[in-house]
Amino acid sequence: MKRITLVLCLFLTVALVFSQQKVKKGFGFGALPAISYDSDLGFQYGALVNLYDYGDGSAYPKYNHSLYLELSTYTKGTTIARLRYDSERLIPNVRSTLDIAYVPDQMSDFYGFNGYQSKFDLATSKLYRNFYKNEKNTFRIKADFQGYFGGSKFGWVAGYAFYNFKMDTVNITKLGLSPVPGGDLFQKYKAWGIIDANEAAGGSINYFKVGLKYDTRDQLACPTKGIFTEAVVQTAPKFLNQTNPHTKMAIIHRQYFSLAKDLIFAYRLDYQTTLGSDKVPYYAQPELITSYLIAATNQGLGGKVSVRGILRNRIIGDAVGFGNFEFRYKFLRFEWLKQNFYLGTNVFFDSGIILKPIAMDLTNVSTPDKAMYFNDYASGKFHSTAGIGLKIGWNENFIISADFGKAFDKQDGNTGMYIGLNYLF
Repeated sequence: MKRITLVLCLFLTVALVFSQQKVKKGFGFGALPAISYDSDLGFQYGALVNLYDYGDGSAYPKYNHSLYLELSTYTKGTTIARLRYDSERLIPNVRSTLDIAYVPDQMSDFYGFNGYQSKFDLATSKLYRNFYKNEKNTFRIKADFQGYFGGSKFGWVAGYAFYNFKMDTVNITKLGLSPVPGGDLFQKYKAWGIIDANEAAGGSINYFKVGLKYDTRDQLACPTKGIFTEAVVQTAPKFLNQTNPHTKMAIIHRQYFSLAKDLIFAYRLDYQTTLGSDKVPYYAQPELITSYLIAATNQGLGGKVSVRGILRNRIIGDAVGFGNFEFRYKFLRFEWLKQNFYLGTNVFFDSGIILKPIAMDLTNVSTPDKAMYFNDYASGKFHSTAGIGLKIGWNENFIISADFGKAFDKQDGNTGMYIGLNYLF
């Protein structure tokens, strides 16, 4: 807890030191060293800046244009190089979001498929850090567009995304790790044929996305009331994807209630599934669909963007569902150096479930290995956590966030600590 407190104090100190003249119109910015902590990724260091154009200030805290830039590295082997532009003024009456990112991950999490069907052994993970890991380097370009029908709250979603995934076993020589006798889990899945040899090294995917939405939120960074519901279909058509064309769908519902002054109850329900019988490549299964990205990645289930407190990517299936439920309270507001700040807390419960498992052919798995690495698949089992967080708001739109979650089942890990930016949803 001392380490957590130290990092949170550092965040607040840096935010105050780097604060600039308060701007409610024209340009403003939040600039910070990218110092954070994620129990799945380690400590983060680097730099980030978020530039805002508030125009004449009449819509504050809403902005006309936002440009976010980040270059950072985590101590467990993940790097983020990212540029994100967001505006409702670039195209009149259309929200345009462009996101370009390169995320090399030398120690990406790989726990197998279908949640509890794949066993997790804590002792093995401690003895061999790379047993439940592989190397996953992702390059992504996303262009997302959203608009509304007339003056209503009903709208549309459209977009294009290009992904390139490069997959490999962990480079133990580069990272100074010991080899795992008999191979790590990723190597075993390839040897058993559960991961097809044709897709084992990764590949590229071109996605088109269309959908509908209903949005009555009063603001984006921390809504106090309203609903945001979206139904999105994302397809990798055969004419652009000769290998593994497929289509996925997501239905996401978020709702916010103002219970008292600065006390909010918020929840999110998320359902993601594969449409038809086409096979989704294993490296794309963790990617969660959404109208637009807030975090640098949107993988799960498990980890800071989905089920907090559960191991990252612990719950991978062909159809999944999860929910986040939390109370948010801003307990202190103050002004310092002509900047608006608030301190807030959130108490949450998260839960996820496999609704349709990935088909795994275990024919080539020996009987002892089946007993060691697999359970029989059983539907209806939830992966749940609970936790608490701290938020530091800076001029409403720039929010420093810390969440601590505790898993209910040891098969999902123990605890997760995530210090970064923004509310979860």
